[in-house]
Amino acid sequence: MNIALIGMPGSGKTTVALLLAKKLVGFSFVDTDAKIVEIQKTSINDIFAKKGEQFFRKLETQVLTSILKKDKQIISTGGGIILSDINKKLLKENSFLIYLKTSEKTLYERIKNNKERPLLNTSDLSNRLHQLILQRKSLYEDAQFIIETDDKTPDIIVDEILRLING
Repeated sequence: MNIALIGMPGSGKTTVALLLAKKLVGFSFVDTDAKIVEIQKTSINDIFAKKGEQFFRKLETQVLTSILKKDKQIISTGGGIILSDINKKLLKENSFLIYLKTSEKTLYERIKNNKERPLLNTSDLSNRLHQLILQRKSLYEDAQFIIETDDKTPDIIVDEILRLING
């Protein structure tokens, strides 16, 4: 079984996944976005700019399918991975699916200066972020576990995940 983290960009998926992989003996860390960048040999911004979001989403499904052939992984996913019913089904069938729920205010503060997120690279970040949250909220909340991340350190979140999966 794997552990997959989902949530909005800036929710802490990669940070938490890396820490969790260090604490769980025999588990490895994998990041779906990093795998896509590795395979395509270009940034996600470039993929979106040159080939579009639809192309990126197809790559995302291919990479996820490949990743899920292995077991005992901590998977950090891209924020939009759950937009695909196929991806959501794959994640639920092959992982403990955990939603890192983060408030809009906290997300904004974490990502306001980051230009590496193509869907949030806009002059009206606050409005765009709000729209994405509305679009994705129910998809994220369909996860097996939900962890509120506001005002918690990554270590506290990791401890909560460990209690969930062990308990």
